[in-house]
Amino acid sequence: MSAILDLAGDLDSRSLLERFVALSVQLTGARYGAINIVDSAGASTTFVHTGIDARTAATLGRPPHAAGVLGQIPDDGVLRLDDLRDHPAFRGLPAGHPPMGSFLGAPVRVRGERYGTLYLAEKHGGFDAEDESVVRSLAAAAAVAVHNAQLYALERRQRQWQSAGRAITTMLLEGADQEDVLAAVAANARQIDGAQCVALALPGADFELLLEIVDGVGTDDLVGLDVSGDPEVRAAFEAGTGHVVGSRAERAGAAGRAPEPLDRYGPALYAPLLTEGESIGVLVMLRAPGDPEFTADDLAMSQSFASQAALAFVLADAQQLRGQAVLRDERTRIARDLHDMAIQQLFAAGMAIEAARQGPDPVPPALDGVLETAVGHVDAGIRQIRVIVRTLDDPGATVPLVERVAAEVELARSSLGFAPELSMSVDGVGVETDPALGLRIDDLVAPGRANNVVAVVREGLSNVARHARSGAVAVRLLVTSGAHGSITVEVEDDGVGVPPARTRASGTKNLARRAEESGGTFALLQPPSGRGALLRWTAALD
Repeated sequence: MSAILDLAGDLDSRSLLERFVALSVQLTGARYGAINIVDSAGASTTFVHTGIDARTAATLGRPPHAAGVLGQIPDDGVLRLDDLRDHPAFRGLPAGHPPMGSFLGAPVRVRGERYGTLYLAEKHGGFDAEDESVVRSLAAAAAVAVHNAQLYALERRQRQWQSAGRAITTMLLEGADQEDVLAAVAANARQIDGAQCVALALPGADFELLLEIVDGVGTDDLVGLDVSGDPEVRAAFEAGTGHVVGSRAERAGAAGRAPEPLDRYGPALYAPLLTEGESIGVLVMLRAPGDPEFTADDLAMSQSFASQAALAFVLADAQQLRGQAVLRDERTRIARDLHDMAIQQLFAAGMAIEAARQGPDPVPPALDGVLETAVGHVDAGIRQIRVIVRTLDDPGATVPLVERVAAEVELARSSLGFAPELSMSVDGVGVETDPALGLRIDDLVAPGRANNVVAVVREGLSNVARHARSGAVAVRLLVTSGAHGSITVEVEDDGVGVPPARTRASGTKNLARRAEESGGTFALLQPPSGRGALLRWTAALD
């Protein structure tokens, strides 16, 4: 009895099952014993046995299905046979399987549901009613122990999900790059769940759903995959409710359709990244074929994590916008004060000095020179304050665009591991040929458009550093003047190239948005060389 009670204190599922099987064999006198945990399709997900040596078990291969005599074990009660070979449902034993005659099978029910099935075989003289009673008691004790182990594991995983959610929130609020945070979301989810692959499906620039972030071994072909037509992903995104499926591989086979890249996986879970009733993406978790199916608890925890991650993104965006608004308001206040007070006071001082010089009484020549110098200083001060006011409205306005682009290219050296090539031209003439054209670029490109140009260069080089795996990058700034003048930014690399599916939306939709706002175009192309990728962004001159 003490051994039975001890089962309830074991919180490790595998250890618990091993002890349960060993105790069942010991107390009934059976030679062989096993417990089989099966999924909804009857396939074994966990099989713990004793009595059969490792070599024989390896020869037999996969665990048994709940079929034949094993499929006749009732949900309640036991199946006791003097010789299982005499049962009408007996279909024979696999090649190499030890001979078995007497048999006793019983269900193990947890929380009212069948959790697994105990098999006992080969007792000298056969099993009796007392063995049935022992097995019933053991099954009840095992059910309690399994329930306790499940609760413990559930609580532990809840803590892991909560910790991961806090880490994601902290990263966002500390200003981490959003793509790094998305990668952390996928990595944390895979680590906690033990999934083979975790992916984030996010809306692209054209509102398609793309697998932007993928975490898992051998998943490079999934990055950038368009899953807009996948009914499971689309349903989670549009309905805003998560769900699980038994096995993508089996569903594809049963439907007789050509398998898609995701159909190489087994059980799948889809949890929308939901905030304020709106989906901003879908967390897709995939296990290997034959792995246990996702449970309702898995779905509930992953949905909570996904919603927390989505909320963190919204809060981080709001914090960033609020910070930008505060900074913008403060700059506006300072600029207004400088314009309304400092400039006016200097202007008044200059007027007073000029009036003194032009008064009825002649001013000594030495003093007149001093006053003239003072007026010059006042005028210079007014000009400088006006430059400062303009800078407050647009921090990069006083730095030439050529220098700002060159600075971005130089900064990219550390992330790329090499120095990108930079060329700039106006109407086909290179700035390196005629340095005065650098000033011409500033005359042609208004400050607002210049800011977009710098941002495009920065984002283009960042995308290359993250995804292209290139050995050379060329950045080109091409300006054409005239009535239909335009500016073009090109970032060309010799890396892995443009994937068949649209690549990561988070790295390109900002570029597309900037082009749209500027009345221009954005495209990710294959360069004339046939190697790598060519980012081309154009906009009309203001």
